[in-house]
Amino acid sequence: MIDLEPTQQTPTPTTRRKAPGWFSFLTIVLVMAGLAAVGSFAFSEDSPTVTTAAATDDTGAVQNEPVSSEPDPADTSSDEPIADAAEVILPSVVQIQLRGGGVGSGVIYDPNGLILTAAHVVEDNETVTVRFQDGEEVTGTVIGGNADADVAVVQVERSGLPAAELALDETPRVGQMAIAVGSPWGLDSTVTAGIISAINQPLCDATSTCQSMLQTDAAINPGNSGGALVDRLGRVVGINVSIFTLSGANDGVGFAVPIDIAYDVADRLVSGESLAAAYLGVTGDDVASGQAGALITEVQPGTGAADAGVEVGDLIIALEDVEIQGIADLASQVRRYRPGTIVELLVVRDGAEIAFQVMLGERPATP
Repeated sequence: MIDLEPTQQTPTPTTRRKAPGWFSFLTIVLVMAGLAAVGSFAFSEDSPTVTTAAATDDTGAVQNEPVSSEPDPADTSSDEPIADAAEVILPSVVQIQLRGGGVGSGVIYDPNGLILTAAHVVEDNETVTVRFQDGEEVTGTVIGGNADADVAVVQVERSGLPAAELALDETPRVGQMAIAVGSPWGLDSTVTAGIISAINQPLCDATSTCQSMLQTDAAINPGNSGGALVDRLGRVVGINVSIFTLSGANDGVGFAVPIDIAYDVADRLVSGESLAAAYLGVTGDDVASGQAGALITEVQPGTGAADAGVEVGDLIIALEDVEIQGIADLASQVRRYRPGTIVELLVVRDGAEIAFQVMLGERPATP
């Protein structure tokens, strides 16, 4: 996975404030090597974790009745759905500026000053500058971040802020409209559009740690990190965090943390709860024949998988309602849950399908 670094661009003529600097990406050789490894690595949950948008007169209405110019979030028949969604979400998207000149994005998700962003945007900063759509700038305090999920929360001393609507507990559809909003190259309030290219897309780093992502072809560039990926109603479906690129800029393959995951991490950060990752207790690999599923090669004793009866040689083909194509899918799906969650595994053993109810444990600390 290639992280979008907080924008550190060369200054360009503009009437809006920009933060100069530089940015860099991994070379494509490293990217291809990392992706090629996905199909063959042996996943162990003991692996290190990742640190890595008119009045009408023919309907019975009174002609002189005032008509709101605001888009109706429930109206999906507009001739300009992207413009309508942009009007809804733009007031909720902020620019985040770092002391060293980096720039990223954020999304107001609570009217009392809570802002979602990417962990790699705020890095190790305790405070950042938050710039609202109207140009006002205030100091924001970094409540905390989770590098594994690439999610962080910033708080500003404001109330009554325009909080974005989050599309929680909904599964985006492949092919649906996707709109990215943020500050690419420091250009705040920038809107780009495309579709959801894939859901449950596993991205793995060099340590074989995988995360489940939304994939989109909406243009995402440095500075978009932490910004919103929204649907046609302007509801946030994901937080933009990374791209796959040959050029260092948008090549049409961007990734966002699903909003359910981002919100869960944010909730834990704000409440001070543990950020421990879930743990199934297995090691596995892809099937050499190319058959879909995660082939279990080891089951750690005393874990949820062992207690439920999962055995070496089992082929896990689904976790809850998500089909498992390979070991990367299994690894990324487990990371979606909190420790203590009971999930259903669908396993093929000796040609028969068996369902197991497994209580996920807590991932052991890396030595």
